[in-house]
Amino acid sequence: MTKILLDTLIPIFAGLLLGYVAGRRGTMDNRNVRDLIVLVMDFAIPCALFSTIIGSSRTSLLQHVPAALMITLVFCALYLISYIWARRWRGMSLSDASVLALTIGFPNSAAIALPLFRGAYGPESTVTAALSIVIGSITISPLTLALLEAAKHSGGNHVSATQILRSLPRALLQPVVWAPLVALFGVFFQLHVPSFVAGTLTTMGSAATGSALVLTGLVVSAQSFRFTGGVAITTVLKLVGQPLFAIFVMLLFRMSHNDMRNITVISAIPGGFFGLVFGKGFDATPEIASSGLIGTYLFGWATLALWMLFAAKFF
Repeated sequence: MTKILLDTLIPIFAGLLLGYVAGRRGTMDNRNVRDLIVLVMDFAIPCALFSTIIGSSRTSLLQHVPAALMITLVFCALYLISYIWARRWRGMSLSDASVLALTIGFPNSAAIALPLFRGAYGPESTVTAALSIVIGSITISPLTLALLEAAKHSGGNHVSATQILRSLPRALLQPVVWAPLVALFGVFFQLHVPSFVAGTLTTMGSAATGSALVLTGLVVSAQSFRFTGGVAITTVLKLVGQPLFAIFVMLLFRMSHNDMRNITVISAIPGGFFGLVFGKGFDATPEIASSGLIGTYLFGWATLALWMLFAAKFF
C-alpha cells in the first residue's frame, strides 16, 4: 500500500508544486490565467469527462447510480453547511459565501481523482472518479455561477429564487457542465460515437490532468495566505468533516465496500479551484477561501494518505 500511495500521490502533488513554484517565481503569470482556464475548463476537462463516460456501458452507469446519488448528497450537504456558516457566522456577502462553499464542497476531482484512482485502484474505478467531477459540475458549480450572476445583477446581498433560476441557463452553457450531460445521454440511449470522434476527444482530454494540476498550483500561488481561525475551520471541514460525513451516511445506507472506499477517498481530496476561478470573473475572491484552499493542500497530502490507508483497512 505504501508503494501505491507513493506512486499515485507524489506525481499529483509534484504537478501542483510545479504550478505553484512557476507562479511564485514568475515563470508563469499567475494573475492573468484566463487562457489556461479556458484550456482546462472549456476543452481538456470536458473532453476527458466525455471520453471517460462515453466509453462506459449503460449497465455500468446504472450500477453506479447509488454511488452517484451518495456523492451528490455529500457534495451538496457540505456546500449548504459551508454557505450557511459563511453567511450567518462570518457575515460574508452572497458572492463570497458561494465561492467559499464551492471551494469546500467540491473536491479537486478534476485534477486529482482521475489519476489517483487509475493508479491506486485500476482503470475500472475511474468511472466513479469521473462521476464525482460530473456531479460537482452539474450541481453545485452551476448553482454557484447562478448565485454569482444573480448577485451581480441585483447589486446586493439578497437574491430571490426567481433571479437564481433566470441565471441558471447561462451557467448550464459552460462546456464543463453540458459535455458530461451529453455523454450521459449518449450512453443511456446507446448512441454510437465514431471512432475518430472518440479518438479526438481522448487526445484532447489527455491534457486534462497535467494542465489542471498546473492551473491549481498557479491559482494557489497567486493567493495570499493567513492562517486564521476561519481558515482552520475551513481546512478541517474539507479534509476531516466531509469524509466523516460521507462514511456516516454510507453506513446508514449500507453501501458496498468499493463504493465506501471510493467515496471516502473522493471526499478526502483537497478543495477545488472552481470556486476561485468562477469568482475571478465576479470580483469575488474572499481571503478565507483562498487561504482555506492553500490550507487543504498544506495538510491534504498527509490526510489523503491517511484516509486511503483507513479505507484500505476497513473497506
